[in-house]
Amino acid sequence: MLLTTTPNIEGRPIQKYLGIVTSEAIIGANFFKDIKATLTDIFGGRSTSYEKVLMEAKDHALEELKQRAAAMGANAVVGIDLDYETVGGAGGMLMVTASGTAVVI
Repeated sequence: MLLTTTPNIEGRPIQKYLGIVTSEAIIGANFFKDIKATLTDIFGGRSTSYEKVLMEAKDHALEELKQRAAAMGANAVVGIDLDYETVGGAGGMLMVTASGTAVVI
Protein backbone atom coordinates (compact mmCIF):
# COMPACT_ATOMS: atom_id res chain seq x y z
CA MET A 1 0.00 0.00 0.00
CA LEU A 2 1.45 3.31 -1.10
CA LEU A 3 0.70 6.34 1.08
CA THR A 4 1.45 9.89 -0.01
CA THR A 5 0.56 13.47 0.88
CA THR A 6 0.63 14.44 -2.79
CA PRO A 7 -2.57 14.39 -4.89
CA ASN A 8 -1.05 12.01 -7.44
CA ILE A 9 1.89 9.66 -7.90
CA GLU A 10 4.34 10.51 -10.66
CA GLY A 11 4.48 7.75 -13.26
CA ARG A 12 1.59 5.85 -11.66
CA PRO A 13 -1.73 7.07 -13.08
CA ILE A 14 -4.78 6.72 -10.87
CA GLN A 15 -7.15 4.17 -12.41
CA LYS A 16 -10.02 4.53 -9.96
CA TYR A 17 -10.99 6.82 -7.08
CA LEU A 18 -12.67 4.83 -4.31
CA GLY A 19 -13.49 7.63 -1.87
CA ILE A 20 -12.34 9.34 1.27
CA VAL A 21 -10.75 7.21 3.94
CA THR A 22 -10.11 8.33 7.53
CA SER A 23 -8.64 6.98 10.74
CA GLU A 24 -8.00 8.14 14.27
CA ALA A 25 -5.63 7.23 17.06
CA ILE A 26 -5.93 8.49 20.62
CA ILE A 27 -3.14 7.84 23.09
CA GLY A 28 -2.91 8.95 26.69
CA ALA A 29 0.07 10.82 28.03
CA ASN A 30 0.63 9.50 31.51
CA PHE A 31 1.55 11.28 34.75
CA PHE A 32 5.29 10.54 34.51
CA LYS A 33 5.52 11.91 30.97
CA ASP A 34 3.70 15.05 32.17
CA ILE A 35 6.29 15.55 34.94
CA LYS A 36 9.18 15.04 32.54
CA ALA A 37 7.60 17.41 30.00
CA THR A 38 7.09 20.05 32.70
CA LEU A 39 10.77 19.83 33.66
CA THR A 40 11.76 20.08 30.00
CA ASP A 41 9.53 23.14 29.67
CA ILE A 42 11.21 24.78 32.67
CA PHE A 43 14.81 23.92 31.78
CA GLY A 44 14.50 23.82 27.99
CA GLY A 45 15.11 21.10 25.43
CA ARG A 46 13.01 18.60 23.58
CA SER A 47 10.36 16.45 25.19
CA THR A 48 11.33 13.08 23.76
CA SER A 49 8.65 11.29 25.79
CA TYR A 50 5.88 13.29 24.11
CA GLU A 51 7.59 12.98 20.74
CA LYS A 52 7.51 9.19 21.09
CA VAL A 53 3.82 9.27 22.00
CA LEU A 54 3.04 11.46 18.97
CA MET A 55 5.05 9.18 16.68
CA GLU A 56 3.25 6.11 18.05
CA ALA A 57 -0.16 7.73 17.53
CA LYS A 58 0.78 8.78 13.96
CA ASP A 59 1.98 5.27 13.14
CA HIS A 60 -1.27 3.75 14.49
CA ALA A 61 -3.41 6.21 12.50
CA LEU A 62 -1.52 5.51 9.26
CA GLU A 63 -1.67 1.75 9.78
CA GLU A 64 -5.43 1.93 10.34
CA LEU A 65 -5.73 4.15 7.24
CA LYS A 66 -3.97 1.44 5.20
CA GLN A 67 -6.29 -1.24 6.53
CA ARG A 68 -9.44 0.77 5.81
CA ALA A 69 -8.23 1.66 2.30
CA ALA A 70 -7.37 -1.98 1.57
CA ALA A 71 -10.87 -3.01 2.71
CA MET A 72 -12.22 -0.61 0.05
CA GLY A 73 -10.07 -2.31 -2.60
CA ALA A 74 -7.39 0.40 -2.79
CA ASN A 75 -3.69 -0.11 -3.29
CA ALA A 76 -2.77 3.51 -2.51
CA VAL A 77 -3.97 6.54 -0.56
CA VAL A 78 -3.23 10.00 -1.95
CA GLY A 79 -3.61 13.48 -0.50
CA ILE A 80 -3.05 12.33 3.08
CA ASP A 81 -3.51 14.97 5.76
CA LEU A 82 -2.48 14.44 9.38
CA ASP A 83 -3.97 16.49 12.21
CA TYR A 84 -2.88 16.52 15.84
CA GLU A 85 -5.09 17.56 18.79
CA THR A 86 -5.25 17.23 22.54
CA VAL A 87 -8.48 15.84 23.96
CA GLY A 88 -9.83 14.89 27.35
CA GLY A 89 -10.58 16.80 30.53
CA ALA A 90 -7.14 18.31 31.03
CA GLY A 91 -5.88 17.71 27.51
CA GLY A 92 -4.17 14.55 28.73
CA MET A 93 -4.92 12.55 25.60
CA LEU A 94 -3.25 13.05 22.24
CA MET A 95 -5.27 12.43 19.08
CA VAL A 96 -3.99 12.01 15.54
CA THR A 97 -6.42 11.88 12.64
CA ALA A 98 -5.42 10.86 9.14
CA SER A 99 -7.49 11.33 6.01
CA GLY A 100 -6.92 10.87 2.32
CA THR A 101 -8.39 9.49 -0.88
CA ALA A 102 -8.32 5.73 -1.44
CA VAL A 103 -7.35 4.93 -5.03
CA VAL A 104 -6.31 2.14 -7.36
CA ILE A 105 -3.10 2.86 -9.27
